[in-house]
Amino acid sequence: MKAVITVIGSDKIGIVYEVVKKMVEFDLNIVDITQTILDDTFTMIVIVDLEKMNVEFSEVVKAYEELGEKLNLSIRVQHRGIFDKMHSI
Repeated sequence: MKAVITVIGSDKIGIVYEVVKKMVEFDLNIVDITQTILDDTFTMIVIVDLEKMNVEFSEVVKAYEELGEKLNLSIRVQHRGIFDKMHSI
C-alpha cells in the first residue's frame, strides 16, 4: 500500500530533513518525490510505500500533523487511493 504526503508552506531551512526524518522513524520507503519553491512557498509531494511501516497509519498521520504545526506548514498524509480519487475530478 502507498500513501501521499504533501507539504506546503513558507520556505525555510530543514523542511526536507524533518519530513524525511519521520519517514525513517516509521520505516516508510520513498517511491517518488518532487519539491519546488514557488514565490517563497515550499511545496513537496512524496509517494511512500507503507509495506514495512512499523506503526499504525493513524499514528503516521498524527505525527505529520504535529510536525506541520511545529514547523508552521500544512502537512497531509493520505492513502494513495483516496488522494487519487480526490484529484481525479
